[in-house]
Amino acid sequence: MALNAHNYRRTTDDVDFLLTNEGLVAFQRLYLSGTFKRVRGRCRFVDPQTGVTFDILETGRCPGSGAPGPIAYPNPADVAQLIENASVVNLETLIELKLAAGRYRDFGDVVELIRIHNLEESFCNQFHPSVRGDFIECLDEMRRELEYEARQEGPPDENTDTDNGT
Repeated sequence: MALNAHNYRRTTDDVDFLLTNEGLVAFQRLYLSGTFKRVRGRCRFVDPQTGVTFDILETGRCPGSGAPGPIAYPNPADVAQLIENASVVNLETLIELKLAAGRYRDFGDVVELIRIHNLEESFCNQFHPSVRGDFIECLDEMRRELEYEARQEGPPDENTDTDNGT
């Protein structure tokens, strides 16, 4: 949902919600009384009527493998941005969390967000140092893709009269 809110239209198989510990307890009290089914061993839930799955990303836990690391899920109130009446994480946090997760799909998402928002090297100064190099790699990949696309377009048609001298 945050990707779409930040202008990168991509479909997904699940929805992620960022909640505090208190928010997770309240969610479980309200919605696990039969509405949603919990997936064993994960903080993932399924709506049995629609089949939609959603994950709860809990403040203080770490993205990716879940192993302790330098970047943890923040308090949603600290990173929320209202876009079209939906509260989503701001662009900086979204990118940093995707880089910290370290999955190829997340890196692809970052490449597209860099392209859409015309981000440059200086944007990574607001990230934790542990993911700045990954941001630069995504930026370089976006530039390689732009060069590739330009080559695919080819040179201008040689038969086109551009100097009006013929």
